[in-house]
Amino acid sequence: MAKDSSGTSVVVVGVGASRGTGAAIARRFAREGLHAFVAGRTLERLEIVAKEIREAGGQATPVVTDATREDDVIHLLDLAIEQGGPLDAVVYNAGRNEFRGLLDMDGAFFEEVWRLCCFTGFTVGREAARRMLERGSGSILFTGATASMRARPPFTAFASAKAALRAVAHGMAREFGPKGIHVGHVVIDGMIDGDMVNERFPAAKKNVGEEGMLDPEAIADAFFMIHAQPRRAWTLELDLRPHIEKF
Repeated sequence: MAKDSSGTSVVVVGVGASRGTGAAIARRFAREGLHAFVAGRTLERLEIVAKEIREAGGQATPVVTDATREDDVIHLLDLAIEQGGPLDAVVYNAGRNEFRGLLDMDGAFFEEVWRLCCFTGFTVGREAARRMLERGSGSILFTGATASMRARPPFTAFASAKAALRAVAHGMAREFGPKGIHVGHVVIDGMIDGDMVNERFPAAKKNVGEEGMLDPEAIADAFFMIHAQPRRAWTLELDLRPHIEKF
């Protein structure tokens, strides 16, 4: 039986370009009747995504948020409850793939990558759980990466942070699952066919072709599938990759 999502909200942290994973997830959940709160650092991009959702008949509110600041995260989730209704889902999709050789990175670089990719996820997850516990329901979903599972240079700092985020998700699932909160971690194993890759790394796309890249809309479908699962058959971890990706 599908969940009744009317009168509830979804918060997606880490929404950037319209052709991207965060935006696709927000659109997907909004189509199911949730009021989507799209959060990120760039208001212009957030407004574009929110407009798309509203033009498709959904509800959306853009909220400029720096997820490294706990006060911003608290404000975001409280605003979502106040304006959109109880939190039915919170998706953590933030973080940047910063890379550098180990001997070339200083402590500040390593710590900043951890803060962007792990600490922010911990904060979002903790604050979401605090609010969902009152209802005894809701989904908290984290976007992972190939680096969540294995480290290769020059991505050692990024991998250490994504592996730590995965550990946070697993710990939360075991702590809050028995209390009715579904925590999931989605490993994205491959390049995403979004604006970032198409604009910054066009040669990479040309090398693998469209069939070698993940479709953001298909990723969003997988996130909603996890959210909609009945309590007697929950997924903790799901990995997604193009059919021709080597693994």
